[in-house]
Amino acid sequence: MSATPEHLPAAVLRPVRGHHAFEACVEQLATAIRLGVYPRGTTLPPERLLAEHLQVSRATLREAMAALREAGLVETTRGRGGGTVVTLKPRTPSARAAARTTAARRREWLDVLDFRRIVEPGAAALAASRGLDDVRLGHLQRAHAEVVAARKPAEHRQADSRFHLTVAALAESSRLVESVTSVQATLHEMLLAIPVLEANIAHSDRQHAALVKAITAGHATKARTVMEEHCDDTAALLRGLVG
Repeated sequence: MSATPEHLPAAVLRPVRGHHAFEACVEQLATAIRLGVYPRGTTLPPERLLAEHLQVSRATLREAMAALREAGLVETTRGRGGGTVVTLKPRTPSARAAARTTAARRREWLDVLDFRRIVEPGAAALAASRGLDDVRLGHLQRAHAEVVAARKPAEHRQADSRFHLTVAALAESSRLVESVTSVQATLHEMLLAIPVLEANIAHSDRQHAALVKAITAGHATKARTVMEEHCDDTAALLRGLVG
């Protein structure tokens, strides 16, 4: 039977799998909104029903809905007659600019996310396999400490980029550094178009710590896996919120 508009939510939204349900929820809901599964002006189903359909906790679903509000995709009113309504109103200049981005530029962004998924995990694995002396270990630890200490959004994004570039530098490959620099430049452009999300930062901080631990211990396979998960989570948010 073909899907009618009434059937689309059930067809498009799938149970979330994996450790980081927050990012996956944001991606699925934001994509459904952007594609018109939930058109502008319509009210989303209650949180309880969405959480059941996505098979996530109510707490995770609330975090995802907060991210959609921060991005200007929905607005929520409380009380009798309240609910979450699709608005599609980007709130920041960067987000509004992203909404006007050409289709060609968006394809380039998606290509960068795919390229990053190949390059940065490889750089992390190679860095772990090199074996760090005290000097290089110090570089990694300081770069990580700067990300943890950053409080303002702009400072955090720059510290995050420096951390990823430091990992690439530890791989001791000029071509890898060049590739990661290019990736991070485009990633920075994309991240400016979405709000700073505390839940995502908390996940990112844990992944950074696990990555430092794996590289320090010389566990190349673990370093690759952690970086892959990190890239996947960031890509999920960007695909959902930037479109």
